[in-house]
Amino acid sequence: MLQIDMTARVRKTVGKGAARTMRRAGNTPAIIYGPQGDPVSLECNTKDLTLGLLSIHRKNAFINLEIDEDGKKSVRHVITREIQTDPVQDTVLHADFYEVSLDKPMVFQVPLKYVGKAKGVVLGGDMTIAKNKVSVTGKLLDIPDVIEVDVTPLDRGATLTCKDLGLSAGISLVSKGDTVCVSISGAAE
Repeated sequence: MLQIDMTARVRKTVGKGAARTMRRAGNTPAIIYGPQGDPVSLECNTKDLTLGLLSIHRKNAFINLEIDEDGKKSVRHVITREIQTDPVQDTVLHADFYEVSLDKPMVFQVPLKYVGKAKGVVLGGDMTIAKNKVSVTGKLLDIPDVIEVDVTPLDRGATLTCKDLGLSAGISLVSKGDTVCVSISGAAE
């Protein structure tokens, strides 16, 4: 799973006026919450936050968030839960981070990447992709960014289901195993 490093400071003031002042100074308000502890209000450098969020946009990723609280630094592992943006200027207004454990399994949606040219397509069939992502469970560091599916051996009339994906060790399928991911149409000879 993709991971990036970011920094934040604990924020002393809260409220609409304080958030506006913070944004004018080039910072973005944020919050971190989760089962590991109480919610903590944060402020992040807007430019660094935007660049970090753009680098993980639409990917399974987590953030090693280094939090500075009066000179005392700690690192917490988080995923983005919600990002609020200005609809006109497209700037980040607020970020919600959810703290996760590296030791407990979680459920993630992992995209499927189909590689190769199916044998059945070469012989005149059509390939129909039914699923672009599957649900898997596992520890955070075991979850892949993408699952590559080799469709080369598929002949006409063949299907590939979720249980045929060949997942790596440490992760297991949450999606139904008999769900068709890709099929090759055309009668087999």
